[in-house]
Amino acid sequence: MNRIELHNTLPCVFEGRDVQSEIWLQDVVFQKGETYLVEASSGTGKSSLCSYIIGYRKDYLGNISFDGKDIRKYGVSDWTSIRKNTLSLLFQELRLFPELTAMENIEIKNGLTNHKNRKEIEEWFERLGIADKMDAKVGRMSFGQQQRVAMIRALVQPFDFLMVDEPISHLDDDNSAIMASIMMEEVQRQGAGVIVTSIGKHMEMPYTKTFRL
Repeated sequence: MNRIELHNTLPCVFEGRDVQSEIWLQDVVFQKGETYLVEASSGTGKSSLCSYIIGYRKDYLGNISFDGKDIRKYGVSDWTSIRKNTLSLLFQELRLFPELTAMENIEIKNGLTNHKNRKEIEEWFERLGIADKMDAKVGRMSFGQQQRVAMIRALVQPFDFLMVDEPISHLDDDNSAIMASIMMEEVQRQGAGVIVTSIGKHMEMPYTKTFRL
């Protein structure tokens, strides 16, 4: 996939409102290989945007397309392949399994994709300062530690686009910088595009373009 395109897209709940946005009701293109920041205020549809693009929600007006094909035309098997090989999303709410360990959460996904070996994953844990948490249950970890686990999980698959929704809201500047470095190393290795969302604090990176939602 080379392009994600939005044309007059708008969450259904916003219909009839006076919406001032650089994304909603606009023609927007996200290009593979580029890095984008979507800045938003709370309640403007930031997480909805990610859910629409990944195909989890369809309660929007207008169109979203991948390389010119309307995503409403994709079936279940199409989305299964897309989410395994083309799009990866780090959810704002993380969606980790609290009863499983950090490594088990990673292994579930990596077992499906076979994208990374154990050594590579352990190196990411080490660089992110949570090597001692690999065998700890996620439910007993801080939210900031869980965010780092969720980032690793998002990276253990092939992708053309990586979306990260509020990825560093509970991290200090040092850990934010380490996460950004690891993320961009993998993004550049795959030649992928990145869409980062934020309602304030965001990863410091050379963004191709910043949108105000």
